[in-house]
Amino acid sequence: MDISVVIPLYNEEESIPELYAWIKRVMTENKFTYEVIFVNDGSTDHSWEVIEGLAKENPEVHGIKFRRNYGKSPALYCGFEVAKGDVVITMDADLQDSPDEIPELYRMIKVDGNDLVSGYKMNRSEGDPLSKTIPTKLFNATARKVSGIHNLHDFNCGLKAYRLDVVKNIEVYGEMHRYMPYLAKNAGFDKIVEKRVHHQARKFGKSKFMGWNRFVNGYLDLITLWFLSSFGRKPMHVFGFLGSLMFFIGFVAACVIGIQKLWALHAGIPARLVTDMPYFYISLTMMIIGTQLFLAGFVADLVSRSSQGRNEYQIEKMI
Repeated sequence: MDISVVIPLYNEEESIPELYAWIKRVMTENKFTYEVIFVNDGSTDHSWEVIEGLAKENPEVHGIKFRRNYGKSPALYCGFEVAKGDVVITMDADLQDSPDEIPELYRMIKVDGNDLVSGYKMNRSEGDPLSKTIPTKLFNATARKVSGIHNLHDFNCGLKAYRLDVVKNIEVYGEMHRYMPYLAKNAGFDKIVEKRVHHQARKFGKSKFMGWNRFVNGYLDLITLWFLSSFGRKPMHVFGFLGSLMFFIGFVAACVIGIQKLWALHAGIPARLVTDMPYFYISLTMMIIGTQLFLAGFVADLVSRSSQGRNEYQIEKMI
């Protein structure tokens, strides 16, 4: 099979038939063998009935129905699990992503040899409020800096193409769909490029992803992903270092205070009680926090060593 199209959706009953007809036309014109996997993320409208109707008439249509709304990342994860095409393409169901981009995305994977092609919505600012555009720009700038993938301008674009090996060797969970390129890079797939794509106005309904909430969650997820990719298997390296450093600074400060007190007593100079000095409590607090950080790293290291995936590594080939 040439292409698997994975489409997560939530309450998109009006756009599904038009989207599938568009995809079918593009696939037929280019003589692709394909499947379209609709993942119904707990929709409360008639989206699933529409998918069932399409599946009865079109053997290329497959559907996955969640009992409740889990989010985009779980929907993609389940879609990736069953995808069989050499190239896996993801797109949103709201008709803002154009299926006309599929042939070029396929070529960039199969012919150019890329692992992942991420869409860049050049005209996405048209009609978008500042509450969406400003967080998006800040988010993408931070993601480029942290991930080290400097050639991507739009990490969160739903229109992406993947080599099948990529989606089978990464785990997308929580709300990590924003960082698919970063996840792919951490798994060893570093041929990541960008393609400018056309961004259409929403035809039905309204966007489900608006406001500053997604901006805050995006940063928290980015910090989590950075820590896991950098110290996930060696948490003691960060917690132990910070804890030791803080304990050492606090211990030295306490020693300085003690030496000053002893010197004053030896010289017969009146001196304040150690317990009346704020520096004593600051140094004591640093030593306590340092000890707690060190112990946190020790416990985290024990948890990491006992996890089932501690020795799971991506092996590309074996002879």
